[in-house]
Amino acid sequence: MFLTKRFYIALTITILAVAMGYVFPVMFVIGKALVFTLLAAVLTELAMLYYKWQGIDAARTCSQRFSNGDDNEVSVRLTSRYPFRVNMQVIDEIPPIFQRRDVSYSATLPTATGMPSTVISYTLRPVRRGVYGFGHVLVFVSTRIGLVQRRYVLDEPVDVMVFPSYLMLNKYELLAMSDKLRDLGIKKIRRAGNNTEYEQIKEYVQGDEYRTINWKATARRHQLMVNIYRDERSQQVYNVIDKGRVMQQAFNGMTLLDYAINASLVLSYVTMKREDKAGLITFANRLDTHVAASRQPGQMQMILQSLYSQETVFGETDYSALCVQLGKHVTKRSLMVLYTNFSGLIEMERQLPFLKLLNSRHRLLVVFFEDRELNDYVDTPTKTTEDYYRHVIAEKFVYEKRMIVSRLKQHGILSLLTTPEKLSIDVINKYLELKQRQTVV
Repeated sequence: MFLTKRFYIALTITILAVAMGYVFPVMFVIGKALVFTLLAAVLTELAMLYYKWQGIDAARTCSQRFSNGDDNEVSVRLTSRYPFRVNMQVIDEIPPIFQRRDVSYSATLPTATGMPSTVISYTLRPVRRGVYGFGHVLVFVSTRIGLVQRRYVLDEPVDVMVFPSYLMLNKYELLAMSDKLRDLGIKKIRRAGNNTEYEQIKEYVQGDEYRTINWKATARRHQLMVNIYRDERSQQVYNVIDKGRVMQQAFNGMTLLDYAINASLVLSYVTMKREDKAGLITFANRLDTHVAASRQPGQMQMILQSLYSQETVFGETDYSALCVQLGKHVTKRSLMVLYTNFSGLIEMERQLPFLKLLNSRHRLLVVFFEDRELNDYVDTPTKTTEDYYRHVIAEKFVYEKRMIVSRLKQHGILSLLTTPEKLSIDVINKYLELKQRQTVV
């Protein structure tokens, strides 16, 4: 049993009335009446709340797997067995890692035939992979009197696993079916020359190239028909993820490693939809995970399971070990999308010989990150001498990022400098660009 705020207000009024009885005798009579009234109201409400052994049922509904970096919906269905209207305060014991104190909701179930119910929904956005534990659903019930509450501890604790962002795959698939991928920022790349081959004829939909209209088929069907072309198939595309300490930097609560993992999952999906083979490699001081490139039906599930357990290490990344071990596992020339980060030009120069070696054996695309917060700071005005020196240092770091792109280009290495938020979109656009230009391998 818990006493409510309304009870303490009523108790304060009662005490004041009794106290005033020492000055005004009539208030003492009123005070005694208030005491008996308050006591009767409390006993009545207790009898109404406790006459049923289980007056409220609650059931939490959520996915057994959460998508990292996305909003995951959680709902709680509440059912009343009381024959009268009840007011409820619902607190769901979410995993402590979210550090949220606002998962508390008010609900009212009216009097109705049967068992009235209502559903409370909210979303959770995890930023780390792993196992998250939910506790009980706490429901505090009161009647219209509202002086006391009965607490129910409902539903059982449950664990959910947070996987890389698989919800993003569903979004891409739905938009691809409706030809709205451009809404996400996926560019439509023009087909060049004879880099494609004819596959089939289909009805025209908005967004198709006018040059691909098949006028003979259009005349026969009396509606616009277009030719469909396909690119060269069965090329190998590997997502190579650096797990060194440079990937521990965080943006919006998520580490660079998690951004790279989400982008790898999406790129693998797009790669297989383009009929190429998708693979995965992770490394730090040695090659850690190797999923051979394939287009088999279970390949996406295998990649998802492999990405789930990846964690950064505190040591320095060993690119020499990557070159040696990669040569043993991947013998066919492939597109290697390397997710890493460089704090400055000097750090990149140390790894440049190994990057050149990788690029000679495969087609290497180096993806590294731009610090958006640093760029925003550079754009702020300077007011003091200290601000001026800080801006000079910040501009130096921004300039070195641009120099890294230029240095890699001088050695024939493809590069992509992007922000963590735009990583997935930019990587897909770069892959599609390479695919259309037939420079994947």
